[in-house]
Amino acid sequence: MSDVTTASTAGSAGASAPVRVALVGYGLAGSVFHAPLIAATEGLVLDTVVTSSPERRDAARAEFGEVRFADTADALWPRADELDLVVVASPNKTHVALAEAALRAGLPVVVDKPLAGTAAEARQLAALAKERGLLLSVFQNRRWDNDFRTLAALLEAGTLGDVWRFESRFERWRPKPKGGWRESGRPEEIGGLLYDLGSHVVDQALHLFGPVERVYAESDVRRFGAEADDDTFLALSHASGVRSHLYVSATAAQLGPRFRVLGSDAGYVKYGLDPQEAALRAGERPLPLEPWGEEGEAMWGRVGSGESPLTGGGTPQPTLPGDYPAYYRAVHAALREGGPNPVTALEAAAALAVLEAARESARTGATVDLVGRV
Repeated sequence: MSDVTTASTAGSAGASAPVRVALVGYGLAGSVFHAPLIAATEGLVLDTVVTSSPERRDAARAEFGEVRFADTADALWPRADELDLVVVASPNKTHVALAEAALRAGLPVVVDKPLAGTAAEARQLAALAKERGLLLSVFQNRRWDNDFRTLAALLEAGTLGDVWRFESRFERWRPKPKGGWRESGRPEEIGGLLYDLGSHVVDQALHLFGPVERVYAESDVRRFGAEADDDTFLALSHASGVRSHLYVSATAAQLGPRFRVLGSDAGYVKYGLDPQEAALRAGERPLPLEPWGEEGEAMWGRVGSGESPLTGGGTPQPTLPGDYPAYYRAVHAALREGGPNPVTALEAAAALAVLEAARESARTGATVDLVGRV
């Protein structure tokens, strides 16, 4: 007997038919990011949520009404013809197996970052998706952060000149571990900040400045009772000549700038995190024609040279609105209109190669050469 509940809403999949989505997992990633963004995207319908938790089912039902439920992802595959997309938002260690199962069932897949534990696994999934002619996309929502979009626009306009150094910090002050698989030291859990926040900052660096040739990293477990890395630094040497210095930490008592980007003509410094995650956590939802992802002028970064922005140096740079909904709009366009995949599995594999090299460097204390490895 199937563990799917509620009546089926299956229909034919055509260019104008809605994309029926099954969401696997309704923890932080599923409930805060994926479900609200799926529901907010025209042409996507949240059909099924996979969770066995009564509390999580109640929460999903309260927000999304007639959504169906399944206890396990295995219940989805026999009714693959009723679905058009599977979104994997379950713990990291399940990503590869679930993505492979969905692809073998003939279903396109979105997988929350990190796609896999290794670059080799990511490349194998990419090959399977290509063989099956199916979309395999990775949810790298931080490409649509307000500060990242602003920086990308500055680079496209040539405002900074030739970029020499890219500093990116994703820092928090959480002196006591919260526990759970994300902070587990067991390798199979793929926990720790290197693979969590590091997946974001490495992806951003690669997206802006291209392939990496060498990686150096320092990774520590600072907090009492912590098992996985909670304070990590990466230095990347890009083939383009840019050097990226990336910091991810749960132990930063004073937070540095989110971005400090130094070029031949000017620099850009931006403090504070994009507001979209906080808004989603607070229950706010993106609505058509309504402002979303915007921040006040007091939080704008500054562009200039020769003086610190904290002492009035530079010119305020209006921050573009953040736009997480753009990811799922692009997924819809890829499935229904033949548009490009917003984040490919091979892009994820390139980032994972950097993360693997960083882990090796942190363990040995040596710089790792990636030339010829990727």
